[in-house]
Amino acid sequence: MNQDYIVPNNWSIIEEGFEADRLKSSESIFSIGNGAMGQRANFEEHYSGKTFQGSYVAGVYYPDKTRVGWWKNGYPEYFAKVLNAPNWIGINVTINGEALDLAACKEVRKFRRELNMKEGWLSRSFEVTLQNSIDLKVETKRFLSLDMDEVGVIQYNITPLNNDAQIVFEPYLDAGITNEDSNWDDKFWNILSVDSEGDQAYIVSHTMITNFHVCTAMQTQLSLNGKVVNANKSINKTDKTIAFEYSSQVKKDDTLTLTKFGGYTVDRYHDKNDLIPVAKKTLSKASKLGFDQMLEDQKAAWAKIWKMSDITIEGDVRAQQGIRFNIMQLNHTYIGKDARLNIGPKGFTGEKYGGSTYWDTEAYCIPFYMATKDQEVARNLLTYRYNHLEKAIENAEKLGFKDGAALYPMVTMNGEECHNEWEITFQEIHRNGAIAFAIFNFHRYTGDFSYIPEKGLEVLIAIARFWKQRATFSTYRNKYVILGVTGPNEYENNINNNFHTNYTAQWCLNYTLEIIEKMKDDYASDLKRVVDKTKLLDSELSDWKEIASNIYFPYSEEHQVYLQQDGFLDKELITVKDLPRSERPINQTWSWDRILRSPYIKQADTLQGFYFFEDQFTMEELERHFDFYEPFTVHESSLSPCVHSIQAAKLGRMEQAYQFYVRTARLDLDDYNHEVEEGLHITSMAGTWMSIVEGFGGMRVIDDKLSFKPQIPEQWDSYSFKINFRNQILKINVGKTETKLELEGDKAMDILVNGKVVTIKPNDMVTV
Repeated sequence: MNQDYIVPNNWSIIEEGFEADRLKSSESIFSIGNGAMGQRANFEEHYSGKTFQGSYVAGVYYPDKTRVGWWKNGYPEYFAKVLNAPNWIGINVTINGEALDLAACKEVRKFRRELNMKEGWLSRSFEVTLQNSIDLKVETKRFLSLDMDEVGVIQYNITPLNNDAQIVFEPYLDAGITNEDSNWDDKFWNILSVDSEGDQAYIVSHTMITNFHVCTAMQTQLSLNGKVVNANKSINKTDKTIAFEYSSQVKKDDTLTLTKFGGYTVDRYHDKNDLIPVAKKTLSKASKLGFDQMLEDQKAAWAKIWKMSDITIEGDVRAQQGIRFNIMQLNHTYIGKDARLNIGPKGFTGEKYGGSTYWDTEAYCIPFYMATKDQEVARNLLTYRYNHLEKAIENAEKLGFKDGAALYPMVTMNGEECHNEWEITFQEIHRNGAIAFAIFNFHRYTGDFSYIPEKGLEVLIAIARFWKQRATFSTYRNKYVILGVTGPNEYENNINNNFHTNYTAQWCLNYTLEIIEKMKDDYASDLKRVVDKTKLLDSELSDWKEIASNIYFPYSEEHQVYLQQDGFLDKELITVKDLPRSERPINQTWSWDRILRSPYIKQADTLQGFYFFEDQFTMEELERHFDFYEPFTVHESSLSPCVHSIQAAKLGRMEQAYQFYVRTARLDLDDYNHEVEEGLHITSMAGTWMSIVEGFGGMRVIDDKLSFKPQIPEQWDSYSFKINFRNQILKINVGKTETKLELEGDKAMDILVNGKVVTIKPNDMVTV
C-alpha cells in the first residue's frame, strides 16, 4: 500500500493533519535547498518524537572508514559522506514555562504544511493546546535564498488564543550533531569557536580529516504585531551551542514574531580566517533587506527558473504536481554554478548514498540540465569528471590496470572510489560507459564540439584503455568476453557477459576511434597535444578496433533476444505478475541469495542499453526485448520506471507509458518503495522529466535537428514544455489533435515533427 496523504495541487505540496508516524517521510518530502545548502523539513521548535535531523552543506564531506567483515584487496578505504552540518534552524519555544513540543501537547489542530513550488518557500501552521491549557496559533515560513545562497530565513509567529502568555523564544545554533549513518560513531566535526556580537552568533568548526572550515551563523529580530521591538536578551552558551533568549508578555490575540536569518560560510569559497567577517556582512545584508524583500526576491528567482523549466499538464493534477515537485527538487540540489559540485542521489534530503556522485548524473541528469539551463551548466558536469581523471586512473591502478587506463568511481566526492560493496565497486563498470556517453550526448545536443579536444578526448582514451584491459579473449568462443560484472540490474552480481556492459564497451571503443579520426582533419594540433600527453600508440587503436569488432553478446535464438547475461535462461523464469504482492519489494522480504538466483530485474538493464544506443536497433528489436524483459522487472530502483516509460511511449503503448510515468513522477510523494523517510530520489527525478520530453514528446536529436513524435496520455487534455536548444528556446504544446510550436530566438529553426521538416521563425507559432 502506497502512502496517500499529500493533497493534490498544481503548485504546492500540502499536508493536512498531524500524524507522528509519517513525520520522517514528510521531513524528506518537504525538504528545501538552494544548490549551496539544503535541509530536511525538521521543525524549528523542539520535538521529542521520532525525527531525522538533517542540514547539509554542498561539497563538505567526511571519509567514513569502510566497515566490512572481510577486507578484500582493492577495497576503497572509506565511504564519503555529506555531513549533517551544524543546525541553525532551531528555535526553542516556552509558554508560561512549558515547552512547545507537538509530541507532548494535549491536542494539535488545523496542522497544515505547504511547500510552495512556484515561489520557493516552506510554511507550517497549527493550533495547539498545551498541557498547561494555553491555546496557541503558530505560523512559520522559511526558505533558503537563491540570490544569497549562504543565507536562509525563518519567520516564526505565535499568537496566544485563550489567555495572555509569557512567551520565551530561544533561537540557537547547535554544532553538537551527528550522522545517523555513521559507520564507527566517529567525531566528524571539531568546534573551534562559539561567539556572538549584537544580534548575531557564530560557531566555527572544521571537519576531521578533510578539514573543511565552516562558520554557522544566525541573526535574530523580534516583532510584536508586525512592529520591531527592542527586547532584552540573555545569551546561553556551551562548548557546542549558543542561544539567545527573549522573554515577552504577550496579550491574547497579539502575535509575537521571531525572524531568524541563518546559514553557512565555507572555506571552499572564502579564506578560512575570514569566515566570521563574511558571515557578519552576509547576515547584515540579509537583515537589512528584511524577510519580506528577501521573499519577493525569492519569488522572482523561482519565476526565472520556472519560465524555462516548467512542464504544464492540463487535466491531471496528480501528474502535474509530480513533475513540478521533481523539477523543484532538482533545482534545490544543483544550480550549476560550481564545477566542483555534482548531484547526489539523495541531494540534501537524507544521508543514504552519502550525498555522493553516481553514474546517475551522466545517464539521467545531464539531459535535464542541458535543456532547461544554459549549456555551461551541463559542461560543468562534464568538467567535474575531467578534473577527476587522474583519480580515475589511480582507481584503476589499485585494481591492477595500467598504462593510463581509467575506471571512474561508482561513488565519489573527490574522484576517489568510496563505495564499499564489492559487487558494485569492482563490478558495476558500465559507469565508465555512461561518462563517455555523456560526452557524446553533450556534443550531439549542443553542437559544441570544443569540450572534446579541450578535455573530453583524454577521458575517452583512458576509458578505452580500461575496456581493452578488462576484456578477455575467449579461445572457446573465439570472441572477446567481459567476465565478473554487475550490470545496471544489481539483482545479479558477478555474472559474465552482461549485454549492457559488453555493448557499452564496444560503443566506447568505436566512439573513441571515431573522434580521433574526426580530429585528424579538423583539430590536428589538439590531437597531437592529447596524443603526446597520453602517450597514445597506433598499436592501441588497432587493439581497440579488434576488440570492438569481435566482442561477444549472448543471444537466444529461441526468444530472438540478447540475453542479459550468459546464465539468464538457466533461471526459473516466473514473471512478476505471478509473484505474491506480500513478497514485494523483494529487497525488503527476500534474502540476497534468493534475489541473486531469481530472474527479477531491479531496473532497466538490457533495455537501458536500448535506451542509450537506440539508433542501433530496430523498432521490432526493441519490441521483442521490451516484451521479454519488462515482465521480469520489479522496478525496485528509482531509475527504472522512467526508462520503461520512454520505451513504452516509443512503442506506442501510451497507457503503459503513463503508468510508468506516474510511478516515477510520484515515487516519493506516494512512497512506492516504502523508504522515503531516508530521503528523496533526486537523480531519478531527472528521469521523470525525460519521461515527458523524450517519452511522450518523442524528442530526439537527429541529423543535427530537434525531432519530435508527440503523443498524449488519454488522461491529459494537453501538456507543454520548453527546450533550450543551441541558445534558442522552443516551446512545445501538445494537445489531443494538434501540436503547437513557438520559437524564442533570433533565427529560423528547422525541426522534424513526425519525420517531416517544419520551419519555425522567431516569435512565430506553427501548428502541426
